[in-house]
Amino acid sequence: MHIPADLSQWKGRDDSAEPGDVRRLYQVVQAPDHHSVLPDSSAILGFACDAGVARNQGRIGARLGPQAVRRILAGLPAHHHSVLYDFGDVSCQEDDLEQAQALLGEHVAMMLSSQLVPVVIGGGHEIAWGSFQGLQKWLITQEHSSGRLNHRKLLILNLDAHFDLRGSRPGSSGTPFDQIAIECQKNNRNFKYACWGVSRIANTPALFERAHALGADFIEDKNLQERHLDSVLFRLQRLLDDADDVYLTIDIDVLPASVAPGVSAPASLGVPLTVIESIAMAVKNSGKMRLADLAEFNPQFDIDGHTARAVARLVWNLMGPKSI
Repeated sequence: MHIPADLSQWKGRDDSAEPGDVRRLYQVVQAPDHHSVLPDSSAILGFACDAGVARNQGRIGARLGPQAVRRILAGLPAHHHSVLYDFGDVSCQEDDLEQAQALLGEHVAMMLSSQLVPVVIGGGHEIAWGSFQGLQKWLITQEHSSGRLNHRKLLILNLDAHFDLRGSRPGSSGTPFDQIAIECQKNNRNFKYACWGVSRIANTPALFERAHALGADFIEDKNLQERHLDSVLFRLQRLLDDADDVYLTIDIDVLPASVAPGVSAPASLGVPLTVIESIAMAVKNSGKMRLADLAEFNPQFDIDGHTARAVARLVWNLMGPKSI
């Protein structure tokens, strides 16, 4: 089901007695009127779901992520966010995951058709299969209008400790990119999948074999540290140059457990937040990012809001059209 935005939950410090621009996000957030949404504005959508995590035998609680992130976002300075549209939450009822993913896809497609770049806050990484469904609908519309079906080159960049290429069904938080690969193959669509931050001790040999079979571009966590950033950004630019559209998805468990303890599966090493942020901003500033989502933040295991603040920082940076 879809739950409309509750703007009463957006609260923050009031600095109106101070000189200058003192706006915070709670002061610019709006519930969208689909007939008057300003193109290229900041926009978020929540996916309150961890049914996929439960199916994947993970620790549940990620359904609480969107509201926890909103509480942090509310008090952040607005800066380049002149308006922020909160599209509410798609909520999964019990184990009805497939319906929730389909509904998420409908909302993502609608936001894209309004010339927005959705930033979707999960929820487990089952979010990716729903996000892709919406992106695919939009891509088909764009291709029909140009008269060239399946010609757009889509890059899926997953910053994640896990490949999420499991072949078991029904789908879960561990299967979305396998589901996407099969869907692309069925529709004769190019499947370019990059998974950066992979932990060798968190993926079986079978998953590495599946990644190789799909021609995935992957980098292990040990090779995605700050000392590697220049070469990583060079490699990223090559991928971006070869893409028409980019779907960026960030599993928060790619971060070190000391930075992000509140996740479904904490990382023993992880990739520094500075590296993840640099990659994310390079994707955004390429002008090719059509959609971003963030998955696996679990507030029930957070410590003093550390993870919530890291997620909110990434969301704040990814929203809106301008370089920071």
